[in-house]
Amino acid sequence: MAGVKLDAVRQQALSVSLATGAYGISLGALAIAAGLDVWQTMALSLIVFSGGSQFAFIGVIGAGGAPLAAVGTSFFLGIRNGFYGVSLAPLLRPMLGLRRAWAAQLTIDESTAVALAQPEGDRAARLAGFWWTGTGVFVAWNLLVLVGALLGQRIGDPTAWGLDAAAAAAFLGLVWPRLSSRLAQGVAAGAAVMALALTPVTPAGVPILAAALVAVIAGWRAPRIPPPTPTLHEVPS
Repeated sequence: MAGVKLDAVRQQALSVSLATGAYGISLGALAIAAGLDVWQTMALSLIVFSGGSQFAFIGVIGAGGAPLAAVGTSFFLGIRNGFYGVSLAPLLRPMLGLRRAWAAQLTIDESTAVALAQPEGDRAARLAGFWWTGTGVFVAWNLLVLVGALLGQRIGDPTAWGLDAAAAAAFLGLVWPRLSSRLAQGVAAGAAVMALALTPVTPAGVPILAAALVAVIAGWRAPRIPPPTPTLHEVPS
């Protein structure tokens, strides 16, 4: 019975990995269009390994923004993975050395979602969900980023293929599940207004960093609540 249950977890991890990895093609092509070469694109993908952060970095660089603004935007979007680590810490302890470093690298939206979707008392299923999903997404994502980068050298302008819309779709996929409360909706609206107001008068990337202040101010005054558990349809990582 336990074997059947773990097989179901692995199948779930595989489906999530393939669905998430598909976004990597567009990221690879957009990175090439933004001026990165294949090696730089792969270094970004392997080291950062947070799809939203990577799309943000590429978007700012492609729009002519300063590297510091690109790094800052990417950093703020990647902070959420640290909160996921808080939720996963009881499951992954004790863990030391390279295994701990690898677990930190794999702590993303999808691995957290699949792990915490398993029954609370089933540690084996939760661990299987985390490791299989995290590793599966890492492999699928980076392979398809490479495919996208190689294709990006051949297809020319990615906007002609509609790949420029992938970044907006990725962010919408990340934000939409979190807009269930009035506070979240208000923060999103305020941040959007801030970004739109600053876009014509500031360099690329600065409007996003400034819009983040809306969330900081709202979060500072809001009551403290546990970080939300991501859902399975939040892609990319």
